Amino acid sequence: MLQICRNAGRMLFSSLKSTSVTQTAGLKVFPPPKEIGEIEYPERRKLRVIEKVPQFPPGLRAPTMQKRLRYMRGPENVHNFLMYRQYGIMATIGGRLKHNHFEMIRMKLLRNLDQDRMFAIWRVDAPWQPVTKKGTGHRMGGGKGSIDHYVTPIKAGRIIIEVGGTCEYFEVKRVLERIASILPFKAMAVSQEILDQKEAKENWLEENNDHLWTWKYMVKNNMIGCHKWISPSDKKWFNKHL
Repeated sequence: MLQICRNAGRMLFSSLKSTSVTQTAGLKVFPPPKEIGEIEYPERRKLRVIEKVPQFPPGLRAPTMQKRLRYMRGPENVHNFLMYRQYGIMATIGGRLKHNHFEMIRMKLLRNLDQDRMFAIWRVDAPWQPVTKKGTGHRMGGGKGSIDHYVTPIKAGRIIIEVGGTCEYFEVKRVLERIASILPFKAMAVSQEILDQKEAKENWLEENNDHLWTWKYMVKNNMIGCHKWISPSDKKWFNKHL
C-alpha cells in the first residue's frame, strides 16, 4: 500500500513539473530621449489670472452687443500656430469661453506642470463680448436684457494655450487632453509635430485627389443647382466649417 502511494505521488509530481512555466527576464531596449536644444522661455511662466469683467473708463457704461455668431464661425487665420513650436490645445470647432473655463485651465496647469522647467501662456483674449440675459420669471419683450456675463469667441483652429519648456510631449499630453475634454467645444491636444503632419496630409490629399467632382468645384459651378439648398457657410468654406 505504501509503495502504491509513493508511485502515485511521483507520477503527480512529474506531471506538474512538465506543465510548469519558468519566467525569465528579457533585455529591453528603450530609444534615447529626444534632444530638445535651447528653449526660449517667456517672461512669465505661469498663466496670469484673467479678469471676469473688462475694465471700462469711469463714467462709461458697459455697452451691449448682438450675438454676432460670425465671431466664432469659420477658420482662424491668425492664431493658428505654436509660437514656441512645442505643445498646446487647439479648438477644432467654434465656441465661447467663459471666465470659469479660464480658471479651470489655469488651476489644472498650476497643479500638474513643473514650474521649474515648464511654462504656459495664454493665446486667447480675456472675456470681452457681453452676453445679455432676461431675469427669471420675466416676460419676453420690453427691450434687451442686462449684461449677464462676458465671453471670448473662439474659431476653429485657434490655439487656446501653449505649453513648453524642457519636457517631452508625453509629460504634458495627459493634462492637455483632460483640459480639452472639459472645454465647452471640441478641442484637441497638439504638438508641433502633429500640426506638421496634419498640414502635410491635407496638402497631399489635395494634390493627389484624382476625383474631379470635389465639393469646391461643385459649389463654384452651381452643380445640380446646389446654391438653392446649401448654406452660406458652405458657399464660403466648402463644407469644411460650420
